[in-house]
This record gives sequence, C-alpha cells and structure tokens, in this order.
Amino acid sequence: MKEIFYRTGGGVVLDDRGRVLLIERHAERGGEQVHEVRLPKGHVEAGETDEQAAIREVREETGYSDLRIIGDLASYRHSFEHGGERITREERYFLMALVSDVNYGQDMSAGSEEALFEPTWADSLHEAELRLSFESEREFVRRAAAHPLLP
Repeated sequence: MKEIFYRTGGGVVLDDRGRVLLIERHAERGGEQVHEVRLPKGHVEAGETDEQAAIREVREETGYSDLRIIGDLASYRHSFEHGGERITREERYFLMALVSDVNYGQDMSAGSEEALFEPTWADSLHEAELRLSFESEREFVRRAAAHPLLP
C-alpha cells in the first residue's frame, strides 16, 4: 500500500461578536451525498510556513483575508486509508481574529476545491463544536475555547 504524508494549515476564525467562521458543502462519500461542516484548512505548499498556509487557505476557502493570528492551537496527526493509499496528515490550526468583515470572494479557479465550499458562521465556539463533522476539527475548537488569550 502506498503511503502519503502531508501537512495542512487552517484557522479557527472569530469575528468581533465571537462568531466562528466555518465552511460547508455537500460531498460524495462512498457513493452517497453527505453534508460536511468544516474548519477552513488546506495543504502547506513548498516554501510556505504553516502560518502562511493557514491564512492563505482561510482566504481561498472563505473569501475573508483580513486576518490576524492570535495563537497557535498546535497540531494533530492522524492516518486513514483512501483509494488504496495510507494517508497520514498533520493538521495545524491557529486561532485567528477577523480584522474586517470585507469578503473578497472565494477562489473560484477552474476545478478549485475551494469553490465547493460555502462560508457560514456559528454563533459561538460551542455551536461550532456541535456543528462540525469531524472530531479532529472539534478538538481544535475546544483548544480555541481554552486558549489563554480568550476571555
């Protein structure tokens, strides 16, 4: 079985009202349509820091680009099988503040994965944790809620 390793960077983004920026989409999994609610994240590209990747990915997937990193929520490594490959992914998230709510639109490049997502807001970290589809992302929301820079 082929083994693949990659890193991702993403953000738990809060606005000035304490809302949490999420992305959602309908995707096909195992031949069925499923609804996913996610945190924005994506691959760290060559020559890019995790922080740069996180900000770029939030911008591409949501259209919001006026962001400030507040803190590091550390990383989480997990493995899974997909399409006959063993994939290990190290996800690293940052707690971010949305500095301004100007949205420049998502990256709608032809074939862009980001074009499949729709930005949405949860009213609180607690609501975001309840809505997220994947446990690893819920863990990062819990880390954000416990971060010392939050009241």
